[in-house]
Amino acid sequence: MRPQGVAFVALPLLGPTLVWLLTHRWMSGWCNNLRKPPWYPSHRALLLVWTAFYSLTGYASYLVWKELGGGLGWPLALPLGLYSVQLAVSWTVLILFFVAHSAGLALLHLLLLFGLVVSMALIWHPINKLAALLLLPYLAWLTVTTSITYRLWRDSLCPGHQPRLMGEKND
Repeated sequence: MRPQGVAFVALPLLGPTLVWLLTHRWMSGWCNNLRKPPWYPSHRALLLVWTAFYSLTGYASYLVWKELGGGLGWPLALPLGLYSVQLAVSWTVLILFFVAHSAGLALLHLLLLFGLVVSMALIWHPINKLAALLLLPYLAWLTVTTSITYRLWRDSLCPGHQPRLMGEKND
């Protein structure tokens, strides 16, 4: 892989790294107090999975960039412009959820993000099939993340009327 490839893989990690560096003091206490669904992964698993998917989409964007001749040209505007918008929305989800503590706004942005990634896959497929296929696990993960965020949002609306988990006792 050329040095540009390394930059494409590293770029998506910039946003989450900056969000964490600037806001990690406010994240942990709030997250620990949430009533999480049973399928909520550990924080370590979340970190590893998001790092993998950010890197994977970065590599896929590199494949598209390389296939279209590299550099900065008009043919790159739509496929990489859409990728850039997707990255910005993805980073915004982190801020909305972990900093603003707004599961509802994060949910709306996750739905938008899902549509953007589907659009990317459809636009990238004629350019580079592997790049489009590399987005499929990301879409699967977005489905899981969206369902978790939906549950957290729903449960935050009516905290007194949450269904009890199996084995949980009445207060």
